Amino acid sequence: MILLRLFWEFFKTGLFAVGGGMATLPFLYSIAERTGWFTAAQLADMIAVGESTPGPIGVNMATYVGFTTAGVPGAIIATLGLVTPSVIIILIIARVLQQFRQNKLVDAAFYGLRPCSIGLIAAAGLLVVKVAMLHTDLYFETGKLLELFNWKALALAAVLVVLTRFVKRTKKLHPIVFILGSALVGVVFAF
Repeated sequence: MILLRLFWEFFKTGLFAVGGGMATLPFLYSIAERTGWFTAAQLADMIAVGESTPGPIGVNMATYVGFTTAGVPGAIIATLGLVTPSVIIILIIARVLQQFRQNKLVDAAFYGLRPCSIGLIAAAGLLVVKVAMLHTDLYFETGKLLELFNWKALALAAVLVVLTRFVKRTKKLHPIVFILGSALVGVVFAF
């Protein structure tokens, strides 16, 4: 039964997450709340690992959640659930696109999907910032404003902004250098 639920949850995610892998994040937060398969903190770790490994982040996350929930069969089923809607839609579109490509309504529908994609990606970005940069639970427990912020993460983000935007020697480095450096800092300073 868990395999069927994994497939269904990720099928819905794949069906409605328009805009790429980052657009799946709001759906993953919802899955975490509804199923208890993983926590928001574990999701933040999955995002970090998913962003630094090859492949689309949505697929990486589906595979990871499936694996942690039901082993290798779960990983396969969750991944299939995520990509199945795309495959079906692509097959349908390829079949009929030539007939409707010049249709103004079809063109308007694709144009209308752009703001939806931007909204989903922006929501995902805000959720990542919330999980990575803020300690909302600790703040609500203590009521102290200084407890709200993850000072280590804010310091790392500030250093990365300076290195990628303002320091000429590091400005042109490949992003993987910053990803590996951030991972190393996260391991050394335990956050």
